[in-house]
Parts: sequence; C-alpha cells; structure tokens
Amino acid sequence: MSVRIVVADDQELVRAGFSMILGAQPDFEVVAEAGDGAQAVAAVRDHAPDLLLLDIRMPVMDGIEAARIVCAESGCRVLMLTTFDLDDYVYDALRAGASGFLLKDVRRDDLVHAVRAVAAGESLLAPSVTTKLIAQFTSRAAARPAAPPSERLAVLTAREQETLRMIARGLSNAEIAQAMVVSEHTVKTHVSNVLTKLGLRDRAQAVIAAYETGLIVPGDAR
Repeated sequence: MSVRIVVADDQELVRAGFSMILGAQPDFEVVAEAGDGAQAVAAVRDHAPDLLLLDIRMPVMDGIEAARIVCAESGCRVLMLTTFDLDDYVYDALRAGASGFLLKDVRRDDLVHAVRAVAAGESLLAPSVTTKLIAQFTSRAAARPAAPPSERLAVLTAREQETLRMIARGLSNAEIAQAMVVSEHTVKTHVSNVLTKLGLRDRAQAVIAAYETGLIVPGDAR
C-alpha cells in the first residue's frame, strides 16, 4: 500500500524536486502539491494523505499554523522543511504536532528514509539530536505557561514517568530496557501508555512534554 503524500513549498523548483524524488519511489504517491500554507491545508482535506511535507516559512498561512490545523483535524503526519538546522520556528512546529523536520538541502536517500520513518509512526528526531534540539527551544520558551508536573503527569505511573524522563534524555527503547532491567516489549508498552495518557502523537512531543512539565530541564541529559 502506497504512502500518500502532499508536498507544500512556496518555491516551485524545490516543490517539484521533492515531488519528483518521492514520486519515483514504488511505495510513495504524491497526490497533490501546494504553494502556501492555506493550499496545504486544503490539499490535506481534499486528498486525506498519510503525510504532509511542509515548509515552515510559507506565504498566506505559515507552515506552523498549517501544521496545527492539519494535526488537529486529521491523522496526517507532518514533516517540516526548514532552511536552517536551528530555525527559530522548529520548536513551535513540533508543539503544533509535527513529527520532525528536515533541512531543505537534505540528500535524496535521507529524504526518502525520513518520509518512510515518519509515515510509519516514528518521529524524525534521532536520540542523539533530540535532547540538544528540544533543550534549546524549551529554554527559549521558558516563559510559556506550563502545568506543574503534579497536575499533568499525575496520570502516569512511576515507571511511565521514568520512561518519559529517559525518552527526554535521548535513550532508545533498548537503552531504556537495559536501564530499567525490563524487556523492550515492556518499554514499548510504557512508551505507548505515556503517549496515550498525555495525548501525544510521538516521541518528539513526549520530549517536549517532559521539558515543559519540569520533569527534566535543559542540560539534564545524562
């Protein structure tokens, strides 16, 4: 079954390039293209794709707002495009529900791998990158109001809170299993429970939640 994709970028050549690369894959189908955020939202509503490849900086409606609408209205996963590796908007994109981001100069193979990973339900933030990235943006967003840990995290068991803490520190499921002396299957269950109970889409948002609730603070990545 093909992964249905909408490609949204205001630069026609960039948009066409991504569409060509993705459309050449036997398991991908580019169902629509969009030149601005509003068109991207409309395309998702019209075509019900599995994944939206979306530029952060877009005319008419920016990519952040488009991602927020798409993630609120559908199960379509959003993979953001940015020009800079530490774009000021990346954190807001993740909070809006995006599952990760790519640089526009991404290599062909990395683009294809990223789309497959996100379409399969993973987040595009490798453990080694997650902590550094989120720590930077959460420190910038420290002024945002956040529910105290006792309120937002009260729905989690002690083991689930520890699992969330380890996710935020960049540990993989295998590493969490080793640290907690349990099986990977048990860890996967804990991760699933964390996401479900906190209403999160993936591990990327789990990392954000851990920082925003004060369960872990920027720099505490040991």
